[in-house]
Amino acid sequence: MAKILDVKIDNLTFPEVMAKITLFLEGKKLHQIATVNPEFILAAQRDSEFKAILNQADLSVPDGVGLKFGGWLSGQKIGERLTGVDLTWELTKLSAYKNYSIYFLGAATGVAEKAAKRMKMLYPNLKIAGCYAGTPEDPKTLDNIKKAKPDILLVAFGAPKQDKFIYNLKNNYSDFGFQISDLPKVAMGVGGTFDYISGAVPRAPKWLRNLGLEWLYRLVHQPKRIGRIFKAVIVFPIRVIFRS
Repeated sequence: MAKILDVKIDNLTFPEVMAKITLFLEGKKLHQIATVNPEFILAAQRDSEFKAILNQADLSVPDGVGLKFGGWLSGQKIGERLTGVDLTWELTKLSAYKNYSIYFLGAATGVAEKAAKRMKMLYPNLKIAGCYAGTPEDPKTLDNIKKAKPDILLVAFGAPKQDKFIYNLKNNYSDFGFQISDLPKVAMGVGGTFDYISGAVPRAPKWLRNLGLEWLYRLVHQPKRIGRIFKAVIVFPIRVIFRS
């Protein structure tokens, strides 16, 4: 395990990540996965609750080439980069093969359904437990999850809302009328993943992703992200350098 600006990152290879998730799915309790990127770490410097949640996650994977760079700057080894989009696809394949069910929660109205439909086309055996845009404040959000009883819950509320929602469900489920058997075994915050999978937002070609330049592709296609990209590409490494 590594720590960047006091936020933990698990130092695992991709096969090790999937092996760990497989064990989670065979367990009885809810396990929280955090897909940590530089924006998460910067936000955690201002939000102590968010930082604590990230550090208590059952699995923290490095989402973004910036974390690999941050690890190098701080003299630490960071595990294999695995984005929320890539991990969602792998969970889909695993679920179709092992007969696990997935619930798609969040994003704009209709986007989760489109993402689920595309996955179902590619993996006909996939069990879709449900889709709902919802919000953390919407009482139907928890009611729908309880009725569906999915094995895997993907939450696209954006950080830190999605991670706080999962943490709250994991630790206070009885307050919401859940039994432990009602809970998913794995829950992961996925940010804008449904937008990419549904095709609502284009994703960078693989060769650009391999070069660590997905952020540049996003900037060209989504100029409104410039503030977020500035934080990830400029502010984050500066903070790491001055802490190191």
